Amino acid sequence: MNKLPFGKKNYRLMVIGVVIILAGFLVMSLDTEPFGFGALGLTIGPLLVFAGFIIEFFAILAKPGQA
Repeated sequence: MNKLPFGKKNYRLMVIGVVIILAGFLVMSLDTEPFGFGALGLTIGPLLVFAGFIIEFFAILAKPGQA
């Protein structure tokens, strides 16, 4: 039987990363300034999306045996 390439920790981190990415896009869409040029659309939202992608990167590279 083949082992799965990712462990429970990896999948948990992947879900957390996707939720943070979606939250970043949600924050960007909540900006009330024209064309999203406020603090939410230019700073906070993109930082959340970037943090989500960093978490996804570590979720993929983490060894599945580590708990």
